[in-house]
Amino acid sequence: MAEWEIRQALPADAEAAAELRATVMRADLERLGRYDEHRVRQRLLDRFVPAHTWVIEIGGAFAGCVALRPADDAHWLEHFYLEPGLQGRGIGTAVLGTLFERCDRDAVPVRLNVLQGSPARRLYERLGFRVESEDPVDVFMVRDPAPALVG
Repeated sequence: MAEWEIRQALPADAEAAAELRATVMRADLERLGRYDEHRVRQRLLDRFVPAHTWVIEIGGAFAGCVALRPADDAHWLEHFYLEPGLQGRGIGTAVLGTLFERCDRDAVPVRLNVLQGSPARRLYERLGFRVESEDPVDVFMVRDPAPALVG
């Protein structure tokens, strides 16, 4: 696995994140008949909050991003994208593990939605997410906090 770091996002990271989103989501959105070249980028730009977003870097270069947005009853995992050439190497699992440790300490569930048929669903299931509901486009999942270890 490549050495990676995460840092708090800056407003200037929004464009790179939007471009990565367009690249990563294109195949799934096209399969669902929902790809729109402008909308795929704008959706991230409209919801980009640097305070809730981290940038994944490898060798000091932008390699991905992930957001963990607080809500009343959970944190929402959003905008989790990794450069296609880096997928499948354990980086995403490691990054999410770091974020989930924080949620587990605070006993906060994590929710997300993933597109129907997306290979990312297998990753989320391996990390303890279960399906709460689904519709023709999205699968809504939740991960309960891991029990605190007594030691």
